[in-house]
Amino acid sequence: MNCLINYLKRLGWMVLSIIISLVLIVTLYYFNIISSNIFHILEYSILIINIFISAFILGKCTQKKGYIEGIKYSIVIVFVFCILSLIMGENFNIKMFLYYLIFIITSVLGSMIGISKTKENSSIT
Repeated sequence: MNCLINYLKRLGWMVLSIIISLVLIVTLYYFNIISSNIFHILEYSILIINIFISAFILGKCTQKKGYIEGIKYSIVIVFVFCILSLIMGENFNIKMFLYYLIFIITSVLGSMIGISKTKENSSIT
């Protein structure tokens, strides 16, 4: 139960930070401060960075097997994004598959780095 609460907390903070970041860049795009190319790059970068940070923090909270925690967390993220894309009426294509694959890899790497930082800090003390 504690694990599920931890996942939901990380997911909630990730969604909140994504919304705040996207509102900021959409506002900048609306007032023509950034171009459309930069807007699209920032849009995807924000998602990837937030997934990495959330998985990193989740990895710091676990004790072992960070890659499994990253895979579980990425499955939840991909499931949420699949549901959202189905609601929006988008068809599944290779481009979406690649985005989801990047999300999975980012989550696994973030969780593995997070758990290694935890072990590194605990071995020092």
